[in-house]
Amino acid sequence: MARSEMKRFPEPWMIEKAKKPRWGYTHGLVVKSMLEEWKHTGDSVYYEYAKIYADSLIDADGHIKTMKYLSFNIDNVNGGKILFDLYAQTGDERYKIAMDTLRKQMAEQPRTSEGGFWHKLRYPHQMWLDGIYMGAPFYAEYAFRNNLPQDYADVINQFVTCARHTYDPKNGLYRHACDVSRTERWADPVTGQSKHTWGRAMGWYAMALVDVLEFIPQHEVGRDSLLDILNNVAVQVKKLQDPKTGGWYQVMDRSGDKGNYVESSCSAMFIYSLFKAVRLGYIDKSYLDVALKGYKGFLDNFIEVDKNGLVTITKACAVAGLGGKVYRSGDYDYYINETIRNNDPKAVGPFIMASLEYERLQK
Repeated sequence: MARSEMKRFPEPWMIEKAKKPRWGYTHGLVVKSMLEEWKHTGDSVYYEYAKIYADSLIDADGHIKTMKYLSFNIDNVNGGKILFDLYAQTGDERYKIAMDTLRKQMAEQPRTSEGGFWHKLRYPHQMWLDGIYMGAPFYAEYAFRNNLPQDYADVINQFVTCARHTYDPKNGLYRHACDVSRTERWADPVTGQSKHTWGRAMGWYAMALVDVLEFIPQHEVGRDSLLDILNNVAVQVKKLQDPKTGGWYQVMDRSGDKGNYVESSCSAMFIYSLFKAVRLGYIDKSYLDVALKGYKGFLDNFIEVDKNGLVTITKACAVAGLGGKVYRSGDYDYYINETIRNNDPKAVGPFIMASLEYERLQK
């Protein structure tokens, strides 16, 4: 899969068919998976590919090109995770300056009254499950690598606050987002929650949990809250696994309903999260069966290989959001009618990382 992606996009800034280099969370996701591939295999071709991305977007002074700092878009932080390895390998101060800029954004990011990061400046008072993945793993790793243990409580608070406002007691799932001001049209006037549990949003949240737990020391107060949330996610993911394909639905709270479909990006995210959580002892070993069924089903239902060996992932939702200029209501029809495409980076990156976790477990 990694080699196929490199063939499709000889330079990593081209990912998602970009016409010119841009700093993006999807690029960061795939490039991060390439760095994991490098660490797993020792093959430097993956490291060099990742470095090309960083060097095409970070100038001589360490400024991140194309990133609009004052938009306070938490998506921008995700790409920063690739810089830890690059800085450790090279000692190049440009990478350190770029990381420090993203950490500065976290310090200045607008927040809810409970300390939860707004998703973007133009989405006031909103916390999205997607945004937890975009910000929290970078924040936790930065704290770990720079000996800033005082930051762990803030990282934990992002998960706990978001869970409190998105949790649906009727089904145990977490809805896509919440508006704590309860002013958005998509928000429930009483709870502030969006209408549904979007599969990929919960997938982002699951990945964020397993990635952050690696960096938060076991004695840290509140770490057990993250384990509790992760264990609930695992329960719901097991319960809603499609028995036929082993995958998960685009709209999880309407699994199996007319028009809904088993979607590849959220499926890859859940498989990765379960594999990693089992390997690191965060959830019971019995969940390995769920992950293995998901992985085998993924290979059977979403992977196509052409005569030249080029690997394609099918059936990925291109994008889904809430509000915005072209208003997204977040109702059921909205989610099931968003564009579906092949080789979406939100499926490619997590699938590569899930495959690496599968191999680690074999060992």
